[in-house]
Amino acid sequence: MQKLSILCLALLLLNSCKETEKGEYTAIAQLRMVYATGEPETWPAPHLDSSITNFKEIGHLEEVSFPEDNPYSKEKADLGKKLFFDPRLSVSGQIACASCHNSELAWTDNITRSFGHDRKTGKRNAMTIMNAAFAHELFWDGRASSLEEQARFPIADPVEMNEQLNLAVDKIAEVAGYKPLFKEAFGKDTISLEFIQKAIATFERTLISRTSKFDRFIDGRPDQFSDEEVLGLHLFRTKARCINCHNSGYFSDNQYHNDGQVLFGTKDEDFGRFHVTGDTADIGKFRTPTLREVARTGPWMHNGHFPSLRDVIEFYNLGNPQVVQKRYLGTPRDSLIPEVSPLLQKLGLTRDEMNALEAFLKTLSSGDTRIHAPQLPE
Repeated sequence: MQKLSILCLALLLLNSCKETEKGEYTAIAQLRMVYATGEPETWPAPHLDSSITNFKEIGHLEEVSFPEDNPYSKEKADLGKKLFFDPRLSVSGQIACASCHNSELAWTDNITRSFGHDRKTGKRNAMTIMNAAFAHELFWDGRASSLEEQARFPIADPVEMNEQLNLAVDKIAEVAGYKPLFKEAFGKDTISLEFIQKAIATFERTLISRTSKFDRFIDGRPDQFSDEEVLGLHLFRTKARCINCHNSGYFSDNQYHNDGQVLFGTKDEDFGRFHVTGDTADIGKFRTPTLREVARTGPWMHNGHFPSLRDVIEFYNLGNPQVVQKRYLGTPRDSLIPEVSPLLQKLGLTRDEMNALEAFLKTLSSGDTRIHAPQLPE
């Protein structure tokens, strides 16, 4: 019965996206073979809004590029790994970067909001750092322009590690075992904030997803996807409109959008990008997260509001309705009430279509991401 339902859905969708120059696809089997080529020029046209610029079709991740002023070396990455796991960078000596970014949990922590110094919590969910090498800016609000810059923020944040940066450097410098490691990584045994940032950033750029089921499928292995997953891929690029924001091999446009989760007027109100730019046009906008590993990185959204991937899909299917406290309407504050991105519209997906979309999203995860915690210098 489910296979018949999927076939019927595929026929309806395919009949609505005929492309004269590409031919008419009339069955799920044809979609399977076309998508499995991995050649986007042969795929049905994606449903893109006219406002979309610099669009890149979904596909494989690109090769990681390291900055000229911080090129890769194994010694630097190994040093960065130790620093990433070292709680001595925090004021309490108990919290490390790895406390909120756990390799066993796809480099996040699978809780709504992470616990930091003195068990404090912020307003945002810990993003996975998997594939962060492909992010143009870091954090949900994009306040860091590089991984190097990003590395210092959690150390100094009073809600996270709560340490003064100069004191964090001094503590690492007091560890005799670190000096030869900095020498190997940077050619000198000087221990500085700059070198700490560069080492951590280098390690983070090595955290790349392995080959996923989706990658194998578009590598010419049509048997990798079920009919439901093929349909989900097609919906992702067409009726479900996901590809407007989640595109490229990174499955993110690296842009900022208001997805209806400002929670205006509540204790969890968060204006997102506005806190960085001060531009009222940015109220409620957050960076588009990657969908690589998405099935393993819940709870979802910038505030960890949704406990299941299906909850997210249903929210988008409704057009991302925004919560606004009515008591602010007609007051000076109502000028700050943002508009949900016009890219987000009611989708009209059926239950079976949402099932198919969820099945496809699960193909973007690559499996076990665990690494062994390093032995820390003494």
